[in-house]
Amino acid sequence: MAADAMTPDPRPLGSSAAGSLTLGRWTTDRAAAEPARPAIVDRGVVVPYGELEARATALAHALGAAGHGRGARIATVTGSTADQVVLLFACAKAGAVLVPLSWRLTAGELAAQLRIADPSLLLVEDDHRPVAEAAIERLGGTAARIPMTELGAAGVESSVPDAPRPVPSAAPRDEDALLMLFTSGTTSAPKAVVLSHANCAWANLSLSRATPLAPDDVVLQVLPQHHVAGWNVQPLLAWWVGACVVLERTFDAGRALALIERHRVTATMGVPTTFRALIQHPDFQARDLSSVRTAIVGGAMLDARAAEQLARRGIVARQGYGLTEAAPNVAITRDESDAGTVGRPYPHVDVALLVDGRVEEGAGTGELLVRGPAVFQGYFRDPEATAAARVGSWLRTGDLVARDPSGRIRIVDRVKDIVRSGGESIAPIEVELALLEHPAVVDAAVAGVPSERWGEELVAWIVLAEPAEDAALHAHLDGRLAGFKHPKRFQVVDGIPRTTSGKPLRRALIAAFEAARAGAR
Repeated sequence: MAADAMTPDPRPLGSSAAGSLTLGRWTTDRAAAEPARPAIVDRGVVVPYGELEARATALAHALGAAGHGRGARIATVTGSTADQVVLLFACAKAGAVLVPLSWRLTAGELAAQLRIADPSLLLVEDDHRPVAEAAIERLGGTAARIPMTELGAAGVESSVPDAPRPVPSAAPRDEDALLMLFTSGTTSAPKAVVLSHANCAWANLSLSRATPLAPDDVVLQVLPQHHVAGWNVQPLLAWWVGACVVLERTFDAGRALALIERHRVTATMGVPTTFRALIQHPDFQARDLSSVRTAIVGGAMLDARAAEQLARRGIVARQGYGLTEAAPNVAITRDESDAGTVGRPYPHVDVALLVDGRVEEGAGTGELLVRGPAVFQGYFRDPEATAAARVGSWLRTGDLVARDPSGRIRIVDRVKDIVRSGGESIAPIEVELALLEHPAVVDAAVAGVPSERWGEELVAWIVLAEPAEDAALHAHLDGRLAGFKHPKRFQVVDGIPRTTSGKPLRRALIAAFEAARAGAR
């Protein structure tokens, strides 16, 4: 696999013989045209394109000189920062692979991902150094000797630790790996997704055809850089066309609203919980949000009530659908006729359905299949998982969908999350969206728990803005859902555990419920 390639390439760093779809050239071209144009605003500090290019080029050469060349993997534990953007483009120029790891992980979880990624260098922010050091200690043996330093001018950009297994730099090819991103692990252990330069270039080309950006756009990035959307849904496209990206280190609704007003933000992307947090913040009505032209929702379906509240402030949310393995863009809504769906496929993306083991390309209901040049190379050093994720040339998404004759796609739910209760199949997402229409329900997650009578019974975990009796919630669902889709139990909680892509951690909720039920016996 390209991500594990260690063969030296005779072409010099930055050679014009590099692949035509490699991303290292993007900052070079932009800096040559408009070096003073702002590329990044990071906590008030502006990084122009000229500076971004100079720092990335210098770091690329330093990485190569220290043995972190073509195919080497460089892991990070950091919030969203301009320093990591510099590193990404340095990796793109040197042929190295950026492996951004979540700072939210425990030392044990981080160690497991480091063991899989097998990086030649680990770069951390001071805030996250303790967990990174604890993770390295857990690795033991030779793996525990991963060199570690800081990001940025005071760290790796001033001195690069030597690689334990030196790999020379070389101009990358289109199919060489650029990003290694770990899946959220909602239904299985996280796996390392390898995305090539070509995957990322095609993903952003597709995005530009559906939701184009121009040099005068200002993007507010609120999703973390260890998530695929932190790169391939707006930020990388912005740097390709010469726009400006305002980075949110960690999401705070009040600060995000202030940044939209201050920087006249024109485009942003978030998960449903992101937009609900903005709506629920006291400043939502007071801030000037009139500059926002493009708002993309991903990770899960935005409920109709939240979409309506955004529209009242002039923000038309476009529902998207994707997954890390597709880099991630698969489908997006175009207009009001797509309401209740995730729209139609992006340009350069093919979709089909897996129905009873057959691949069907027309209307129907089945597991969504995806094909196109942005689809990943495979899971790193995991050929069995890679093979299981494919049906011929198609990527299996694991999502059950309904596709109408016009090509619109409606998400039913994750195939593994469908609840089978009393002989009926229930999609948790359908129940969650219905509950969110209740004015007292701020957030909701639904899952099936074992039941002697029903096989599985539906439980709803809800976050309430004000008290609501179970009877009132059932009355709210009457007429919206069939009786068998009503939750058998409502559990009021302070918050719903979610992945960074906004998906509810149903396994965690079920495990906690089962533990509490066992303790009560």
